[in-house]
Amino acid sequence: MRCLIVDDEPLAQQVMMEFAGRVPFLEIVGKCASATEAIEILRNTSIDLIFLDIHMPRLSGLDFIRSLVNPPQFILVTAYSEYALQGFNVNATDYLMKPVPFERFLKAVNKAHELYSFRNKVSTSNDPPAQKYLLVKSGYQTVKVILDNILYIEGLKDYVKIYTEGKKPILSLLTMKGLAVTLPENKFLRIHKSYIVSTDRITSISRNRVMIVDKWIPIGENYREEFRKRMFEKQ
Repeated sequence: MRCLIVDDEPLAQQVMMEFAGRVPFLEIVGKCASATEAIEILRNTSIDLIFLDIHMPRLSGLDFIRSLVNPPQFILVTAYSEYALQGFNVNATDYLMKPVPFERFLKAVNKAHELYSFRNKVSTSNDPPAQKYLLVKSGYQTVKVILDNILYIEGLKDYVKIYTEGKKPILSLLTMKGLAVTLPENKFLRIHKSYIVSTDRITSISRNRVMIVDKWIPIGENYREEFRKRMFEKQ
């Protein structure tokens, strides 16, 4: 998705640039400090998604949206919660409060990407279930990971290791919180601060650990109640 950042705060622009750089389906094609600059960019550039501040000089973000005949998707990024209702009244895709945590950013752009895919008839809804996937950056490549092939995910500080069936683990610059938000809740469960597992891949449960293939994975104390609830409900 081709994205534009519209915010009069350089630090806020930098944060959005850094966050977007972690998401394979986002491409930042421009940034500007005012709505009037954004209007000029939209005249000459195809934009799919705008990260838009509300409080800006001369023309506010909300007035900017109302001025557009055929606006692209936009996600409001602001420090003022009182504008949330107005944002949704102008059909904002989402509303992010500063300072924005990455996992909340990821949830918002995933929502935008789903709508974008639907509108452009390239969503995965026509694919068989086994073909649903996750795109992750690993080194200099973007890797397509089939969700049904994931065994478990291990957190390593600023990185995660994604273990899949029959392949080497994929190392990616992601967070466990971000992945926990992105992965479908009916298939994956975080059972430890360092582990997310595919519940369908659990072959054995022994006290406070589970086995996936030939590896025992611990269940953290803070995750035990949710684990027991989920596994009971699946029976």
